[in-house]
Order: sequence, then C-alpha cells, then structure tokens
Amino acid sequence: MRGRYGYGSCAAALAVGALVLVAGCGTTAVPDHERNSGGYTAPAPAPVSGVPEDEASGASDQLSTFALDVDTASYGFAQRTLAGGALPDPKTVRAEEFVNSFRQDYPQPKGNGFSVTTDGARISGVDGDGWSLMRVGLATREAEDGQRPPAVLTFVVDVSGSMGEPGRLDLVRKALGMTVDALRADDAMGIVTFSGTAKVALPVTRLSGGSGSGSVRSRIHEVIDSLRPDASTNLAAGVKTGYAQAERAARQGATNRVVLLSDALANTGDTSADGILRQIGDARSEYGITLFGVGVGSSYGDELMEQLADKGDGHTSYVSTTAQARKVFVEQLPVNVGLRARDAKAQVAFDPATVAGYRLIGYEDRAVADGDFRDDRVDGGEIGPGHTVTALYAVRLKEGADGHVATATVRWQDPSTRAPREASGQVDTAALSGDLWTGKASPRLRVDAVAAYFADILRTYDTGEEQLPDPLSLAQLSRHAHALAKLTEDSAVTGLATAIDQARELRA
Repeated sequence: MRGRYGYGSCAAALAVGALVLVAGCGTTAVPDHERNSGGYTAPAPAPVSGVPEDEASGASDQLSTFALDVDTASYGFAQRTLAGGALPDPKTVRAEEFVNSFRQDYPQPKGNGFSVTTDGARISGVDGDGWSLMRVGLATREAEDGQRPPAVLTFVVDVSGSMGEPGRLDLVRKALGMTVDALRADDAMGIVTFSGTAKVALPVTRLSGGSGSGSVRSRIHEVIDSLRPDASTNLAAGVKTGYAQAERAARQGATNRVVLLSDALANTGDTSADGILRQIGDARSEYGITLFGVGVGSSYGDELMEQLADKGDGHTSYVSTTAQARKVFVEQLPVNVGLRARDAKAQVAFDPATVAGYRLIGYEDRAVADGDFRDDRVDGGEIGPGHTVTALYAVRLKEGADGHVATATVRWQDPSTRAPREASGQVDTAALSGDLWTGKASPRLRVDAVAAYFADILRTYDTGEEQLPDPLSLAQLSRHAHALAKLTEDSAVTGLATAIDQARELRA
C-alpha cells in the first residue's frame, strides 16, 4: 500500500495461481474438501519466469492491499459541518467514507461472503493512454426476516457536559428509544453512562417479559428518558465498564456488540485509542464482541472514534438528525446486527503489461502489508449483512494497452467456522474505455466519482497537495450531482448535491 494518493508502478507481472476468475463478477473456486478446513491456505501469487521472486510475490508496487471498511462517519460529519456554515477540517475527510455512504446496485452472493463486481470508465485521454477510474465493488447478502441471530447490545452513552448541546444527548435519547421498539423479544440491551466516571444505568436485560406499563421495554424507556448531561468526559471509563457488562452478558450464538454513542471529546482519564482499548483485554477474541461507534455533535472527535472502531473490529457512523438516527438505529442496526464475514481484506493485482500507474482513493488508515493478505492472523474488517464496500482506483493505462488490467480478490473468514474464503473478479481495458462524465458510465459509478472528487477538494483546499487526475471544480461537481439526483431519484444523492453547493458558497 502506498500513502495518501501515492502512485503505484507495476514493476513485475503477477499470476494468481489456482483462482477461477470471472470477468466483471467472479468467485474463487475452493475444493469442497478444503472449504471447511480451518487450516486451508489459499495459493499465494506465483513467481513469474524471469522475474526475481521477491518482486513477484508482493514486494513490488503492482499489489494494493487493504482491510475492508464500511465506516461512513466522515461524510456525515462533513454534511453537518457544511450545513452549519463551515468547511470541514481536511484531516477529518476520508474519501472512502464519502464513497461508501451511497447505495450501490451490486449483485448479492447466495451465502455468506461477497460478490465481486468490477467496472470503470475513462477520466482523461482518448487513445487508451490516459487516466481511468476503476471500481471494485463488494456486496454481502441481506439479512432475511427472522433469520438473524439474537442481539446482545450494550450501549455506552456519553452524558458529559458537552452532550448538553442540542443535537447530542437529546438525539441519543431518541435513537435509543427507537432501538428499544425495533428490537425483538429475544434480544437484550444494557446501558452504561459516563461523564467523569461510569455507571451501569441498565444491566443487560432481555426485552421479553411483562406488558403495558410494567413491561421490560417500558422500564428501559424510563431509563433512557432519565439521561441528563453531567460533567467531564472519561470515555475510557465508559468503554471499560461497557465491555465488562458486554462480557458478562455475552451469549454463544448471539451477536455481542458494544454501541458507543458520543461526541468523542475525551478529556479525563486515558484519552488515547490504544490506551482505552487496552483496558478491554480479550473481549474481541474470547467473546467476539465488536464495537459500533456512533458520533454526534457539531464538535466531534472524529479521529478518536475512527481509531476505536477500527481497533474494536467495528465501524462508525454519524447522525445529526432524527431521520438519520432512524435510519441507523431502526432500519439498519436490528437487521444488520449479524456478521457475514470476519477479518475481510482486499488485494488488487495490476497487470504491468497494460498499467503504467495507479492510485487507491482513500483507505490510508486501512493499509495491510501485501504479504499479509493470506495471513489469517492479521486483522481485517468485520462486515455485516446487506453491506457494500466500494474501492476506487485512478488507473493510468499504457499507450495502446489492450487486455487484462487487474484482478481483485477479497479474502475473509466464515463468521461461524472461521474457515477462509476468497472471491475474485477481473477488469480489462474494454471496461475502462467509456467516458466517465458523458453518461455511458453507470449512474452509480458516476455518483461514486462525484463523492470521491468532492472529498478530494475538501481534503486539499488549503494544503496544495496533488489532487485526483483531471480535477473538477465545485461548480462542475454540482452540475453532475444535481443531474444524478434527478436521474437516480435518490434523496442521498440530492443531499450530496446540497453539500457541494454549500461548499461552493463557503469557497466563493
């Protein structure tokens, strides 16, 4: 992996042995007798004749490897900041989270794991020697009604003084109330609050039992309604106490998760992500507990929340309105509470015969050493049902290039058996030949491109760093976004167009 928007050069050919590849969307064939073997190791890239083995086995720049990520908090926080009349801090802008905030139309696989879809379009150049945008799209199967495992959710709620601002604790109370009503009777939830210290407001409790005003749900609503802001922010104490509750309540066969709701502005106790998560010990490996971080507030510790979620095998989101809270806590959390894949990683191998250079757009914080792709001891991303993951590459083809461009492979562990699985897809030069902006590319690819270019402008407007190939102005992006909003009839794309317009006004 290169650094932020760094170039990769294809220095040696790569052959991925024993993979059955399907153009556009494909899977890796794994023999049936090896599918359920926890010791199965997929074949490593094979050395190419005449090329030193260290160059063909992952040490060269032809490989791009990263852990999968479904975080979206960076985009949500940028929307909130722009709506409030300010440009977001460039350090909080992560392009992959902008791109992954939008709906995709990738086909779903039949079982656990991923489908792999690849496509792209030309950004610049007319004879195959310019830059193209290449997309690698991954999708998991949606949860079926009644088929998900029970959920054991421990909510860790920030009630520090800063949470008294409108749109913080009041929004959290609404979100928790909606969650109580959306969960099933065999689910369980607990609430830990923290300010200067942490306390258990509600031990983890199953939602079954009682009726009317004497029901478990009614008692939980009373606890939620009683939450009030207090003093300083000892986030470490909250996380430690929350994980202790989650460990005590963990159920085999259930999805055990800690949900942190906070502005992540820690100012008391241990305030580093490493220090905070060091206190939770073996919760991940022993109990399978994952962390879902939900950010709130106009001032928000984005970096700390992202680090906590990454190290806690989870992901982040950000909410600033009741509608967003309903989407996250009612539409997504109860349905997607299970897992489709553990420790998921992606590796894209570029063909040096056709590719002169490439850039991975985003994922800087999710880099994995190329040689660790098939090392299942190396942490990846945890992906739930109905999730999509999109990775965009800017790819510069060689003059007159024709044929294979890249092979994209995703590797994960089955959430139940821990057996490794792989799926792959290919992209060739024909898939990158159409023009990105003239309408020949798919609408969803163009939405992804607008989101990526918008993130790049916000990330670089004060730094002078190199932008993506053939950069567009905010005015040009606005025109594309409004046209796509009309074409897709998608309110999320309309929101993107609005955010771009707000950035234009602030930069005018």
